[in-house]
Amino acid sequence: MSTLVIVLILIVIGVFGIKSYCKKLSSGCCGASSGPSEKKMKVKDRDKSHYPYREILSIDGMVCGNCSTRVENALNRLEGVWATVDLAKGQADVRTKTLPDEPALKQAVRNAGYTVYKIESVS
Repeated sequence: MSTLVIVLILIVIGVFGIKSYCKKLSSGCCGASSGPSEKKMKVKDRDKSHYPYREILSIDGMVCGNCSTRVENALNRLEGVWATVDLAKGQADVRTKTLPDEPALKQAVRNAGYTVYKIESVS
């Protein structure tokens, strides 16, 4: 009797796991298929000489173009920030007009649903 209960529990767990996996396949890694994909936000000031500070953020969790666009937009919404994301490297190249506020950069990425695990300052 106990073997039957264990087998039934394993079957239920398996069914829920398969349903979850199928849902993820149909909706994309970050829900891109369930709604319109994220539109890339353009930064008005693209003159690199206006951004004396530069940092490279290593980001965990980005797996598709929509993920990288979400991170890039989250950073570009910050005042005085121009960011570009390289999905293949899992990094964001962030240029700022003032001294970078690293906690604010991390929080913007966290609010987008990803994690910054390393920040490097670039001269």
